[in-house]
Amino acid sequence: MKAAVLREVGKPLSIEQVSIAKPGPREVLIRTAATGVCHSDLHFIEGKYPPTLPMLLGHESAGVVEQVGDQVTTVKPGDHVITCLSAFCGHCEDCLTGHMARCRSPEVRPGPAAPPRITDANGKITQFAGLGSFAEQMLVHEHTCVAVRKDMPLDRAALIGCGVTTGVGAVMNTSKVRPGETVAVIGCGGVGLAAINGAAIAGAGRIIAIDTAASKDNMVRQFGATDFIDASKEDAVAKVMELTGGGVHHSFEAIGLSKTAEQAFNMLRRGGTANVIGMIPVGQSVSLMGAAFLGEKRIQGSSMGSNHFPIDMPRFVDFYLAGKLKLDEMISRRIKLEDINDAFAEMKTGNVARSVIVFDA
Repeated sequence: MKAAVLREVGKPLSIEQVSIAKPGPREVLIRTAATGVCHSDLHFIEGKYPPTLPMLLGHESAGVVEQVGDQVTTVKPGDHVITCLSAFCGHCEDCLTGHMARCRSPEVRPGPAAPPRITDANGKITQFAGLGSFAEQMLVHEHTCVAVRKDMPLDRAALIGCGVTTGVGAVMNTSKVRPGETVAVIGCGGVGLAAINGAAIAGAGRIIAIDTAASKDNMVRQFGATDFIDASKEDAVAKVMELTGGGVHHSFEAIGLSKTAEQAFNMLRRGGTANVIGMIPVGQSVSLMGAAFLGEKRIQGSSMGSNHFPIDMPRFVDFYLAGKLKLDEMISRRIKLEDINDAFAEMKTGNVARSVIVFDA
């Protein structure tokens, strides 16, 4: 099959022919229909998170089940599925207490002694997050995908696989935004736009979008923002305090920088909660004023929107088909796999929400 493989940190992905195994017990072979080009993949390309090379990146995807292995009970051939990197075992402490996104059980991914699933002439190719969707097919554990309605367009369903679940989930699951509360979102890429949209669906009274690209003013309002702050021209924290008369109930940092994580905390009202949903590079720290905690302010992480993805993702599909979840507006362009390096270059400009790779049927 054709795939885009990371061979060296800091270098373009290589379009190659690789081999994929047959599904083993509890494994599912999926024909990839579409996959989003996500900033998380860029972190590994740039080495901000160390990759195990060679690596097949890609994780925000949707497709059609082609084959299933023994013991698979959740999907069947012909099902339309969305993938998720939050593989779960279903019986560890985190899963049993409702925190499936925290599961790190080794049983949902092949161990070091298991036969390789993706290979080339030189041996094993690592699948990012047990997925590796920058390829025509994926071989995954059954607990990394969920079947959805067949009337859902798969190029839009792919976005739910990461960016939408991360943003909307952070609002609804992690921070539990309630109707009438105030929200600020720092960074209006795909994840930030999803957080804005999620806050609108949750009934937030005021939603303040913050970005350094002034061109995003109109875009964020399509997703439900009531206000826009151009952080390249004014102090975002001071402006949020001015607009809200003392800070927001919930803030969401969707970039992955120490500075903006600190801003997210500093723009809270007393009792407010800051949520870091961007991937801050390994080795960076966040510095906060200790006295601020006397105001019962909180800062917390959110991994993949604290999702329960077998439940959440079908509901997000329903939101889209009901006109509530804005996925069409999130896709900046549809591209072929061969255009993937151009998509990452464009991502670095900050002028796109999401590029989506669409594979031939």
